[in-house]
Amino acid sequence: MQTITMIAAAGENNALGKDNDLLWHLPDDFKRFKELTTGHCIIMGRKTFESFPKPLPNRTHIIITRDTNYKVELPDCIVVHTFKDALKLCSGDEQPFIIGGGEIYAQGEKFADKLEITRVHEDFEADTFFPKVDEAVWQLMESEYHPKDERHNYDFTYLTYVRR
Repeated sequence: MQTITMIAAAGENNALGKDNDLLWHLPDDFKRFKELTTGHCIIMGRKTFESFPKPLPNRTHIIITRDTNYKVELPDCIVVHTFKDALKLCSGDEQPFIIGGGEIYAQGEKFADKLEITRVHEDFEADTFFPKVDEAVWQLMESEYHPKDERHNYDFTYLTYVRR
């Protein structure tokens, strides 16, 4: 059975990013993101895709955009124009990931079975936000705290939720 997972790092105020960039550098979170998403489809909006210096290795990038003229001529990168088309392309993947940005998370939440949230313990000024996690809809299954250290400027917690 397929499990559609939304994965994000978000501040206490649900901040995701500003000016199409992340607000923090958390190497252990990047490592976890890579471990979880490698070998899977990753669904994202055009702006999120364009924020990458290059496509992420060993993942199928499914880019959602309303721009019918938008093209990406790179291996493992597919452009679609609806969320349902993105999900159809993932039908053979047991765990596709929705990786952002804010609009894509808002559209994708109704399709998601699981949330993998890295909660960064700080409020941030941002222009993109993750949807509020409704505890009536989502049940917290796992929580793992990571303190601030020489490589991480913020404390954060990995949170795993499943749909109730």
